[in-house]
Amino acid sequence: MSGQEQHPKDPEKSRPKDDPGKDTPESQESSREMGLLDHLDELRKHLFRSAVAAFIGFVACYAFAERMFELLMAPLTPLLPENTHLIFTSLPEGFFTYLKLAAVAGLFLTSPYIFYEIWLFVAPGLYKNERKWLLPIAFFSAFFFTAGALFGYFVVFPFAFKFFIGFTTELIRPMPSLKEYLSFTIKMLLAFGLAFELPLFIFFLARLGIVTSVGLRKKRKYAILCAFIASAVLTPPDVVSQSLMAGPLILLYELSIWVAHLFGKKKKPSDPEKDSASG
Repeated sequence: MSGQEQHPKDPEKSRPKDDPGKDTPESQESSREMGLLDHLDELRKHLFRSAVAAFIGFVACYAFAERMFELLMAPLTPLLPENTHLIFTSLPEGFFTYLKLAAVAGLFLTSPYIFYEIWLFVAPGLYKNERKWLLPIAFFSAFFFTAGALFGYFVVFPFAFKFFIGFTTELIRPMPSLKEYLSFTIKMLLAFGLAFELPLFIFFLARLGIVTSVGLRKKRKYAILCAFIASAVLTPPDVVSQSLMAGPLILLYELSIWVAHLFGKKKKPSDPEKDSASG
């Protein structure tokens, strides 16, 4: 053995380069992955709460399903020929019709809370001064969603049903089924409800500075084209329904331009002294 005293090695020098104690790229990637998992877990919580609220609304509305279906039939009933009624072609169709109607009604009933949960999920990505808009945005989200459905019910349904029933002749008589009628009306109600969210969506983007009224005006012709494409996707495949949605969408886009102009993020005025110095 050598007489020289052996000193313990420096732990920092003896640690391998890929030691997990250091902030290596692998450990950074792991932390980012954990952040993503936390983000997904937060999303799961908000979706679960929204689903519970929608289920409670469904249970509450099922007791009034028959009455609600009578209201849903109200725009069509006066237009049907005499001795004409809706039919169902399978035994459980009537039961499932009430279930679906109660589910959709429960969604509308609990929409304020559901939209609140959605905006709570978005809130961590906002600045503190922007989070004050959380409750108003959640309220107006539910308001515009319901207003769009009411517009479809009171304005679009009578006009569309009158147009379709107008093809009745002595040889052709309408005999709509419960399933087809419910599917048509629910698609229309949800489509108009989502369409009426456009001004609020533009308001949110304008507050973040992502869109401006000037930019929206320049893209007006593309917005008109997108309105007809969206109406073709969201509504049944007929020209009348698509036109009845495209028209309000274009008007809502014009309203959104004014929303962005009034509530959009204002640019800070430039300092003339800095501008002259830089010149």
